[in-house]
Amino acid sequence: MSDFCIRPVDSGDGDWIAKTITERWGAEFVVAHYEVFHCRDLPGFVANDGEEKVGLLTYKIVGDDCEIVSLDSLQPCKGIGTALIDAVKATAIESGCKRLWLVTTNDNMNALCFYQKRGFVLVKINRNAIEFARSLKPIPLIGVEGIPLRDEIELEMMLGEADC
Repeated sequence: MSDFCIRPVDSGDGDWIAKTITERWGAEFVVAHYEVFHCRDLPGFVANDGEEKVGLLTYKIVGDDCEIVSLDSLQPCKGIGTALIDAVKATAIESGCKRLWLVTTNDNMNALCFYQKRGFVLVKINRNAIEFARSLKPIPLIGVEGIPLRDEIELEMMLGEADC
């Protein structure tokens, strides 16, 4: 089992973030809900296993909403993703946020299961939203398990007094 720690992104992480996002998301940026995000410019958390970086979460706070923009565990099934979510949730609560939310794609069943098991609820479908992202970067027509890749699914977790 890995012995990892979670720390805030720092100024020395930019190149690694850009490389990781490019490798895992197909470009140096992420597109969600018709918005382009340059993850290297966002706050976030890195999971380290010794000197090795094994996970990344980036986020954006607007008003009392905290959006998870990207989440990547480079060693799945070791608790890294959950620990990164716990870190951003604590930051969101500390910042006075009322809602933690994110977007994933309709074909990403692993993500949908993962987030729901951690308390997120499905709240919205943005039909055909992937077409906009396709205009900016290469995204296949067919996603995981042969599912047509076309929609964004928004999930949220309300943050309240019980979460403090």
